[in-house]
Amino acid sequence: MRLFLGLIATICLAVTGGPAMAAKKKPVVVNPVEQRLPPPPLSDTQNLLYLDLSTGGRVVVRLYPNVAPKMVERIKILTRQRFYDGLTFHRVIDGFMAQTGDPKGDGTGGSSLPDVPAEFNWMPHVRGAVAAAREGAAPDASAEEKAKAENSANSQFFIVFQPKLSLDKKYTVFGRVISGMEFVDSVERGEPPANPSRILHAYIAADNPPPYTPAPPPPPVTLAPAPSLAPAVTPKPAVTKPAAPKPAARK
Repeated sequence: MRLFLGLIATICLAVTGGPAMAAKKKPVVVNPVEQRLPPPPLSDTQNLLYLDLSTGGRVVVRLYPNVAPKMVERIKILTRQRFYDGLTFHRVIDGFMAQTGDPKGDGTGGSSLPDVPAEFNWMPHVRGAVAAAREGAAPDASAEEKAKAENSANSQFFIVFQPKLSLDKKYTVFGRVISGMEFVDSVERGEPPANPSRILHAYIAADNPPPYTPAPPPPPVTLAPAPSLAPAVTPKPAVTKPAAPKPAARK
């Protein structure tokens, strides 16, 4: 009997391939980690954007073609066309962001170039982040309408004052301010601002831009002379004396 039981156990062991094979589990499939290409070095002047603001200084933005190559290329093209020179910050929300890049100045304009497809990436909307503005879509919008809005970036962009992580992977972050953020902080607030701040000039650092030049002072205001408070004097009518009669001729 013992011999019979031992023979059965030996056969079972041979079929299963031993305890190690019997306990072997299926391999766990792990989603691949998002590939993160390294950013260009800070010494790469082709990827440094200068924004000379009317608030008193130069803002330096580090561009990230490693995460948003299409939007970075668009910013470079428009900058070299002097597209941004003179444009206002038309929408500035305190504690949130400052938006610019619209030639119309009301948030509805853009360049003559085609829209840029979405390049949503892992970069967060922290202080100093620079992201492409785009159209919004209603919560109940169709998939087609949402896709159209997501792919509507063109020339406008915004600079974040305070972290807004709820925007992550919903807008294309393509740069970050590395110098001069205090000049962004000084931008006039409003939607639109009563006296909007401006981009005086925008440059790519590799193009050897001139030093920052402040905006010329506004022309002096000439005031009209104040009205006199003295009572008006009514001139007296001129008195005409009657001519003296001529003496009668002597006979």
